[in-house]
Amino acid sequence: MRIAVIPGDGIGKDVTAEAVKVIRVVGEVFGRPFDLELLPYGADHYLETGISLPPNGSVMLRDEFDAIFIGALGDPRIPDMRHARDILLGIRFELDLYINHRPVRLLDARLCPLKDRGPADVDLVIFRENTEGLYVGVGGRFKPGTADEIAVQEEINTYKGVHRIVKHAFDYARARGLKRVCMADKSNAMTHGHALWQRVFEELTPGYAELEATHLFIDALAMQMIKNPAQFDVIVTNNMFGDIITDLGAQLQGGLGMAASGNLHPGRTSMFEPVHGSAPKYAGRNVANPMGAILSAALMLEHLGLHDEAAAIETAVRQAVVSHNGPAEIGGSLGTRETGDYIVGRLMAPMNHKP
Repeated sequence: MRIAVIPGDGIGKDVTAEAVKVIRVVGEVFGRPFDLELLPYGADHYLETGISLPPNGSVMLRDEFDAIFIGALGDPRIPDMRHARDILLGIRFELDLYINHRPVRLLDARLCPLKDRGPADVDLVIFRENTEGLYVGVGGRFKPGTADEIAVQEEINTYKGVHRIVKHAFDYARARGLKRVCMADKSNAMTHGHALWQRVFEELTPGYAELEATHLFIDALAMQMIKNPAQFDVIVTNNMFGDIITDLGAQLQGGLGMAASGNLHPGRTSMFEPVHGSAPKYAGRNVANPMGAILSAALMLEHLGLHDEAAAIETAVRQAVVSHNGPAEIGGSLGTRETGDYIVGRLMAPMNHKP
């Protein structure tokens, strides 16, 4: 399998190196070598060439690779972060990666900011619509920089877009034997676009009679995630709301450094990334938490149908967390590279994988 690797900027490069190390080792352990091609796109490349992605770069990624792994993007030398938008949003939109898949899985009770909550209480997945909503860039500014400035940002919802993300949430729950799907919107205030979400959810629900289908307004959902995250199995929502509550979910599992993410289109080349920032001031200092990147690699392998390999990585990361063999962020004393080395060591232990 061919995997394109875009290390990104700042600590993106540091944690991507550990994820790549883990992918290579799990391939050796399971007798399945991966063809990993490191691509240069990021701030340094943009500053040197003025190019974020080459012409037809997204098409090249789609046609020549089975998956894309990308590190955090962002660099203060490029104040408008154009390169990051071009790469991340460009790939998402041009490859129609309409599913943002965010597992929220607590690996050790000590990482959860809620009292008396353990791994059984924080184990859910959030699906965020990834190609519509407020992030499509429809709108504009009139009289910018004056006291009369007007800024308009339009939210776009289509039947096709809403239907396929809600259906995916239902299908995911059914395929994994989960019981509950919750759709969140703000249809009590956003009565046009979110009426469509209501219509689609009501239209699809009868086809999944074995599932408990519920609806919450997004503000109520945020409160309930803090009050009792155990009540949720699958949550589905729009682009902006999903952007917010997935970070809330990340805090429940120990912070953004623990959070994995996939940008998916089933059956097509998809993109996987940790969701923390590039934190340039920490780059190269061997202090960043690589676990979110490594868990994103596991999510990528699972999406590619390599379930045993993905499970082995997740087990190794869990062992690292529980035994405090990780960075200071999770109460450990290891650096970025040493954390990766520990996880690799667990992968190579015979008890942690099938022959």
